[in-house]
Amino acid sequence: MTASTDARMEPVKIGSLTCTPLHPTFAAEVTGIDFSKPVSDEQIKDVIAAQERFGVTVYRNTALDDKRHVEFSRQLGELEHVPKFSGPKTVLRFAYTELFDAGNTDINGNIVQKGTRRWWYNKGNALWHTDSSFNQHRSKFSALLAHAVPKEGGNTNFADVRHAFRDMPEEKKAELRPLVLEHNLWHSRRVAAPDEYQAPTEYELAAKPPARHKLVQTAPDGGETLFIAAHAEYVVGWSKEDSQKLIWDLINYCTQPKYTLSLQWHQPGDLVIWDNRQTMHTATPFSDQMEVRDMRRTTVFDDGPFAWGVPEKPIDQIHEKPIDVPAVAVPA
Repeated sequence: MTASTDARMEPVKIGSLTCTPLHPTFAAEVTGIDFSKPVSDEQIKDVIAAQERFGVTVYRNTALDDKRHVEFSRQLGELEHVPKFSGPKTVLRFAYTELFDAGNTDINGNIVQKGTRRWWYNKGNALWHTDSSFNQHRSKFSALLAHAVPKEGGNTNFADVRHAFRDMPEEKKAELRPLVLEHNLWHSRRVAAPDEYQAPTEYELAAKPPARHKLVQTAPDGGETLFIAAHAEYVVGWSKEDSQKLIWDLINYCTQPKYTLSLQWHQPGDLVIWDNRQTMHTATPFSDQMEVRDMRRTTVFDDGPFAWGVPEKPIDQIHEKPIDVPAVAVPA
């Protein structure tokens, strides 16, 4: 069935919003909000409903600035604040501590130079992940606003992990349901930049210790989904080798082309919101030593039943035997 005849690709009305699907199972471009004025509480309910249905929503050419970006995000829930990885005297680039710098410029607006710690840190964004899974209080939504986009490249790719899980054989789902994963920001940084992040600093370790979350969780639509990311280092009770095999087999399974979408940023003012509870995403390459990609993100804390993950002790069940997942070749 082609996209033109697939009913799943027809526009959907959610209250005051019109949502045009970008993929048969998730993601939509949304119109119907005037971002030049405060968004009403009633329309915020529509935004959240669209978010929970589609997982990824795109609002083009919003003309939002930092202030209005933060104010709009606060209407979606409590916001995470930027950690100070260099200690209490860390100078942040933006006036709002809720704004994460997801671009390639330094505090003075200059391009981050290749080989610096910040440049290596950004390499972790190229791994498939979900934001802040390494926090014990995990995130719900991320809202990324473009301030400058490169001429070529710099797309953000998304994966629909809820439908990937639902397509699994029932016996595999049953094997995955009891598992708990330990997520660690510094693990994913070591994967992306093993020499630079072999030994995180004292401030880095203190700012972001590991966190534990169930692998299989309930999505907003009531069905099941995976909560997985490159930040995941261990299956609790397993060896690191067996843990990493399962984690990457699952990531590769969830990022098959049929579950993914590559989203292009058209211009400054484009705003993309995604649900970290039921999607993964990854940054894609661009000429990061030649062009500026200025992206600023707010991150909304989860307020649902799985928000605080699994406490370190007690763990209800320790698993020692690795399990298999459907064999899928790593996408090129």
